[in-house]
Amino acid sequence: MIDVRQEVRRTVVVVPVHNEELLLDTCLTALSGAAAQLEQTGVDTELVVVLDSCTDSSEDIAVTWADKTGLTVVRVDRRNVGAARAAGFFSARSSSRRTPLSDVWFATTDADSAVSPTWLASQLAHAARGADVVAGTVLPDLESASPALALAYDSGYRHRPGHRHVHGANLGLRASAYWSVGGFGALTTAEDVDLVRRLEHAAVPVLYASDSPVRTSSRTEGRAPDGFAGHLRGLELAIAQ
Repeated sequence: MIDVRQEVRRTVVVVPVHNEELLLDTCLTALSGAAAQLEQTGVDTELVVVLDSCTDSSEDIAVTWADKTGLTVVRVDRRNVGAARAAGFFSARSSSRRTPLSDVWFATTDADSAVSPTWLASQLAHAARGADVVAGTVLPDLESASPALALAYDSGYRHRPGHRHVHGANLGLRASAYWSVGGFGALTTAEDVDLVRRLEHAAVPVLYASDSPVRTSSRTEGRAPDGFAGHLRGLELAIAQ
């Protein structure tokens, strides 16, 4: 198990959800495993699911998990991933009020993604070494994709430290850093890139880590316009030309 210093005493993980009934259960199963491993070190973890304009059974799935594990369910009607992430972290302000912001770690992933068991512990290990922001990598599920798409994706992706990729599916930071720049903006896409850009402009160092990638779907029709699914769709169109 990764050694985690106790200077981070609480973690909050936010998952924005818009009609993810097919993938949400897998996402929450993986997150529960990561949270359970972290809590063995004495770090309390709160999972927050933000249901944004859901019309499928995502709410039923989230409520079942809430009844079973105590995760927090937040409901918004924005159809906006940036606003959904922001609402999740805002909801955690009251529950984290007794803990200094510098001792609270915020993390976020996506409902079509599955983190590794060491995902949170890895981020906190970086925090123990001085990181205030950790931007991680993703591994799209390309087994069912064409070999050409898999090759095109891998050729343009840096699977190593210092990569400079930013994904809402794999991002963590101290609550103090998050609130210092106002948190996620209400953007329908690239809200993750916008947040990291503002952090860097505020001279908050960002660690681009590759030690705990998050597996994510390879769908080309996503929930956020021009998001990761849009990137894969663009690669497909380029291959077809």
